[in-house]
Amino acid sequence: MFNYIIIGAGSAGCVLANRLTENKANKILLLEAGGPDEKKEIHIPAAFSKLFKSEVDWEYYSTPQPQLNGRKLFMPRGKTLGGSSSINAMIYIRGHRADYDGWAALGNNGWSYQEVLPYFKRSEEQRTHKNEFHGLKGGLRISDLICKNELSEAFVKGAQEIGYDLNNDFNGAEQEGFGFYQVTQKFGKRHSTAAAFLEPAIRRPNLTTITHAEATKLLFEGKKVTGVEYQQGGELHQVFADAEVVLCGGTINTPKLLMHSGIGEGKHLQEIGIDTLHHLNGVGKNLQDHLFGGIMYRTKKEVTLDSAEDLFNVFGNLFNHLFFREGPFTSNVAEAGGFIKTTDSLPAPDIQFHFAPAFFLEHGTVKPKGNGFSIAPTLLTPKSRGFIKLQSNNPNEYPLINPQHFTNEEDIKTLIEGYKVGWKIMNSEAFAGYRDTLFMPEKVLQTDDEIAEHLRNSVEALYHPIGTCKMGNDSEAVVDSELKVHGIENLRIADASIMPIIPRGNTNAPTIMIAEKAADLILKKQPLKVWREEVAGF
Repeated sequence: MFNYIIIGAGSAGCVLANRLTENKANKILLLEAGGPDEKKEIHIPAAFSKLFKSEVDWEYYSTPQPQLNGRKLFMPRGKTLGGSSSINAMIYIRGHRADYDGWAALGNNGWSYQEVLPYFKRSEEQRTHKNEFHGLKGGLRISDLICKNELSEAFVKGAQEIGYDLNNDFNGAEQEGFGFYQVTQKFGKRHSTAAAFLEPAIRRPNLTTITHAEATKLLFEGKKVTGVEYQQGGELHQVFADAEVVLCGGTINTPKLLMHSGIGEGKHLQEIGIDTLHHLNGVGKNLQDHLFGGIMYRTKKEVTLDSAEDLFNVFGNLFNHLFFREGPFTSNVAEAGGFIKTTDSLPAPDIQFHFAPAFFLEHGTVKPKGNGFSIAPTLLTPKSRGFIKLQSNNPNEYPLINPQHFTNEEDIKTLIEGYKVGWKIMNSEAFAGYRDTLFMPEKVLQTDDEIAEHLRNSVEALYHPIGTCKMGNDSEAVVDSELKVHGIENLRIADASIMPIIPRGNTNAPTIMIAEKAADLILKKQPLKVWREEVAGF
């Protein structure tokens, strides 16, 4: 018998395992469907795209999207210790303060920016910025890039050339502007939540970690969760908790497990042959993700990350990384970026940019010959909402994932404006010495209609799915502001699925924050002291 069972050793689960085991009286079980984080590409930052469609990736796909001309979008999700923090591009972005004030305005007490900032800071070991916006003593190393490509420097200069400000700290006082991303790296290696939080906790005698253990359903007495059934090596096992079970499976796997356990929209469960234990209308709904479109140029200069993998360079670069933790293999590929408002009337940015000094085609899995560079305008505030449903009552079958991208026409209009700004940057004087022929799109686009068609044919999801078990009190809310599942005892959710609205930026840091706050809620600790801007002097 355990006190707490955590399902999923990803970005949130590893943090929770660490925090809950700090008290030696707590006996914790951590279940992970994937294996140990031993694959060598996990620890080489520039190799992250080689992890896609491998044994450490769930390799999900959306249903065909009518507004994207029937395309299915690839949705990688980490399936190993560290979860998606072990396969992502390591960008550390919290989002905008308006995101969390927006959560609080929906009735989620305790989730305003001033209240969640201390939980962001608790995780962080910031190596550059020493001010009230950052944490210095946490377990997660937040670093500047060791190796910055000259093309990424040109991108930042190009943005300034067309009138945008330089921003050296996207997580500080202001998010707007352009600059280099900070990354979750330590000594040139990926610093996942497995490395930062699970590794120190795994030595504690009160933590049991079981890998290759996929949860199939929750166990109940009435409407009180008592344990979990999981499969490992073709056999079913049952484990029990006398305090709580905490779901950290993520935006796809958490609602999937709830529905297979009889928690969800009763009509849907009945249609696929699952008895409804508890009707909860919002399970699987409210799906949101960031979409990005691509602009790519060829360059004749062999200074890109494409050249870093050439036969003549790869062994030297690998040697530099393995023995000196330096060189282009320490790159996170998406080295630089920025945040803009497409109209001045907006309260916060609605477009983010990711720049790669390389071709980033088909999620980095396709490598055209030669050298190139890529810019990805990204929609930060999608108004389209999708859903996840089960295909059958077989827990081994993947769910149907329908993000319903671009079903709200405002989304494509906003991304068209982002494309136009990206085009201006790519054609700025800063890139004059690098631009060769246009690679994507194949020709200069003259009208909004042409840009829209290019986006429908080329946009991809940015691996930031959220919202399918949203926090709130309305008819589609799944958890309350303490992350307890409505109508169910001894069950909480602590992962990106609880986000009611997607943050403006990459979602790994917000997921870690959720786990930090969840730990205090579970342990009934007083919340961290509210951060007050006027006291900090900003």
